[in-house]
Amino acid sequence: MDVQICSLNSGSNGNCYYIGTPQEAVLIDAGISCRETEKRMKRQGLSMEKVKAIFVSHEHSDHIRGIPVLARKYKLPVYITDTTLRHSGLSFNRLDFLPFEAYAPIQVGDLSITAFPKWHDAIDPHSFVVRYNQINIGIFTDIGAPCQHLIKHMQECHAVFLEANYDEEMLANGRYPYYLKRRISGEKGHLSNWQALELLMTYKPAHLSHVLLSHLSQENNSPQLVESLFATHNPELQVVVASRFQETEVFSISQTPSTPVKKRPVTVQTQLFPL
Repeated sequence: MDVQICSLNSGSNGNCYYIGTPQEAVLIDAGISCRETEKRMKRQGLSMEKVKAIFVSHEHSDHIRGIPVLARKYKLPVYITDTTLRHSGLSFNRLDFLPFEAYAPIQVGDLSITAFPKWHDAIDPHSFVVRYNQINIGIFTDIGAPCQHLIKHMQECHAVFLEANYDEEMLANGRYPYYLKRRISGEKGHLSNWQALELLMTYKPAHLSHVLLSHLSQENNSPQLVESLFATHNPELQVVVASRFQETEVFSISQTPSTPVKKRPVTVQTQLFPL
């Protein structure tokens, strides 16, 4: 049976990703309003009644601002690390917060969600892999540099939400102040188009079918540029740019036979998160 995935919004104005089966679904982050979440899901034929939990990657407002209303209205548990919760500013009133730990799978119906640490300028940031019936979906955004955790999970996935935040030339020549440029391009900032492409080209498995390019900068990237770049180098994949203004269509991900991946060198950050 297939897994359905959809980006409801992706960008610094809000992030929210849907992964589900015919029986249940989860949201990774909820950075847009409850009303917009409902509206966008309805347009795509998705039901909030199937959503059973929200998982929080980190405490930045574009990943959590929709949680209080959404979680209270639908009585959803919010999976969040204790450290992230303490720094989130979220109200505890009538919210069901449940802690998670890296590499400890959490079962939500038939979905298994595993978190792992990542490089980003947040207090305790995590990426996620959602598994169902041997189908693996990776949510890999807000990452400053690839680490061994990311590489390991990239090679397991059938579809990924992969950050391609900025074009290096556009960022260098743009109007952002120097300190902000350094933050974005630093090891705890965001992945550039070329960093994301190198990661994908080096470690994509044969069974990877869909790449949803995510968290594009409005100022320092171009949807047309990044889509062309990735599609040219990955003609066998369905490459989709996740919008900061509207939801994507719903994609059905199925399991297909895999073959070993030939590894090539890639610049990897390993000091913080050794295997």
